[in-house]
Amino acid sequence: MKIRLLLGVFLLFGFTSVAQSQKTLNLMPVPQKMDIKEGKLYIDSTFRLAIQGKPDQRIYSAATRFLRRLDEQTILWFKQDQVNHTDRDSKALLQINVQKPGKIQLKEDESYQLEIGTDKIQLNAATEIGAMYGMETLLQLLEADEKGFYFPQVSIKDNPRFAWRGLMIDVVRHWIPYEVIIRNIDAMLAVKMNVLHLHLTDDQGFRVESKVYPKLHEKGSNGKYLTQEQLKDIVKYAADRGIRVVPEFDMPGHASSWFPGYPEYASAPGTYQVETKYSHFEPAPTMDPTNEALYPFIDAFIQEMTHIFPDEYIHIGGDENRGLQWDANPKIQEFKKKNNLHSNMELQTYFNGKLQKILAKYGKKMMGWDEILEPGISKDIMIHSWRGKHSLTEAAQKGYPVIISSGYYVDLLFDVKDYYLNEPLEESHDLTPEQLANVYGGESAMWGEIVSAETIDSRAWPATAAIAERLWSPKEIRDVKDMYRRLEITSNRLEFLGLTHNKNYEVMLKRLTNGADITALKTFVDVVEPMKELSRRKQGITYYTYTPLTMVVDAARPDSKVAREFTWLVEDFIQKPTQELGNQIKEHYHLWSENHFKLQETMKVAPAIREIEPVSANLARLSVIGSQLVDYILAKSAGKLKPKNRMDYDKADKLTDEMRFMVKPRGNVEFIKIIDSTKKLLTYAVD
Repeated sequence: MKIRLLLGVFLLFGFTSVAQSQKTLNLMPVPQKMDIKEGKLYIDSTFRLAIQGKPDQRIYSAATRFLRRLDEQTILWFKQDQVNHTDRDSKALLQINVQKPGKIQLKEDESYQLEIGTDKIQLNAATEIGAMYGMETLLQLLEADEKGFYFPQVSIKDNPRFAWRGLMIDVVRHWIPYEVIIRNIDAMLAVKMNVLHLHLTDDQGFRVESKVYPKLHEKGSNGKYLTQEQLKDIVKYAADRGIRVVPEFDMPGHASSWFPGYPEYASAPGTYQVETKYSHFEPAPTMDPTNEALYPFIDAFIQEMTHIFPDEYIHIGGDENRGLQWDANPKIQEFKKKNNLHSNMELQTYFNGKLQKILAKYGKKMMGWDEILEPGISKDIMIHSWRGKHSLTEAAQKGYPVIISSGYYVDLLFDVKDYYLNEPLEESHDLTPEQLANVYGGESAMWGEIVSAETIDSRAWPATAAIAERLWSPKEIRDVKDMYRRLEITSNRLEFLGLTHNKNYEVMLKRLTNGADITALKTFVDVVEPMKELSRRKQGITYYTYTPLTMVVDAARPDSKVAREFTWLVEDFIQKPTQELGNQIKEHYHLWSENHFKLQETMKVAPAIREIEPVSANLARLSVIGSQLVDYILAKSAGKLKPKNRMDYDKADKLTDEMRFMVKPRGNVEFIKIIDSTKKLLTYAVD
């Protein structure tokens, strides 16, 4: 039902007009207000910038980075080097004026105004954070023609729709190292995101160095963890770009990695080890809330972490705890009776209350997944909605600050449009203005069960850029085709910043073919997509932390551009069956039908890709059917069908059955968009 509803929304908003493209230019996210004028402001090697006002020192390194990126794009050899407080020349082309130093905190002023005139660029911002966003917008506005590089003359007044615009990176399930986090921070700034949420502990690893309790990382990480110096550097690197870092330490469940070093705090006796499987397992190792020694242990750990993470929030997880270890422990059951706790959730709320006091002791606020929304919790606890928008509505109605990740799980590999059209406040009619103010924003969630350092960028991006726009731009900006147009441009810009979502693609294909020609494999992988919603885990393979993630499915893009544009082409053809459109469709079908034989030749020297042979064969069969349907529709439209050639419903049913068979996945990849488009041709042909 959800997918059908999203499809309906897509069809409603899926048409791009020239006016819409002009309105958005190549910007992502789209500003709140923008007035596009006729002129162009050309730049040359004399380009300089000046900074006025009272900014924080971070503005100078930000302005220097802006200059270098602009110079790299234009190769104009700017003379201005490191920007500092002496760069205040009133004649400089770009004038940046900042009113006051910004703080890296929730609800800081991030607004800016950008005016590109005939002979000057004026960027005004309340804080240097807003000024950094203005510089990102300016870089996105850069264009070129036969005369050189220029900025279009525009007037922009911009500020975010939501104060919390985050990316959650799970560094646990598959180890995600320091350098991956750093490059993602640069990408976040480029699309005006301001919260990096690091999921640092879970059943599969304890990824934080603890000097107070060293056995946490020594026995709980398999040697893969972030040192305190690395974490401090991440926090500083992010702060220099106006980004907060919120750590997550999962408690009381998802806690296997705490116990190899400190089993005395578990709810069941025994020897513990870090989990290597990703499937849910029961009874899941869980902290013992009735053990009073647990709380000084957590207290000392939290105190240590406060010296690394200055943000006011610490995420405590709190999700997916069924409490089976609690049920099996007589001491815990006795404690529940003595304290009038009638359920495991009430026991967890007791634990959360103790934990909240520890956090408050160090000036921190608790944040947790929506399971912690239970009677009796403090009103300053942030609720993180993940199980559906009902929890966002409930939390906001009850007066809790809340953010949402429901519908933004990029690890589920949905089409970008599904994330883009996921409106956080679509149920806002249930909320008063005061309750709406409790909704702070949302996060893109990049869970790490089936990603590696090599593939994580291709799963998180560029979809997260579309989510960033949903959290920044006006609610009414919903044109899907224009979003995809701008997303492709944005995707290239993110590559320039160091992301690898495109760069690693051909590298992975070369590995799969043992260095042989990748042409046939690329033609195939370009059109297929990974199975959605982690359904590849249901295909008979048990995934471990050491399972290689270098298969065809890992190289395939979550939202195939080839398949998506083919879908649009078929929709246009059905609206108006012209020979030109028909030929374009048939060219695709011909390519895929012929490619199967070429791919079979590649498979002779590439055993790793032989699992996709049935998928390729089915794509080839479908392509023959599709090409015949196009010919049939063209002949029918031209009135050239003879009675004996008319397609009957029995034949149509047979074709439909064949296509339904082709849906069955092999190699964990699928070509549903091509099947659905061919079904549309079939339906049109028999109508």
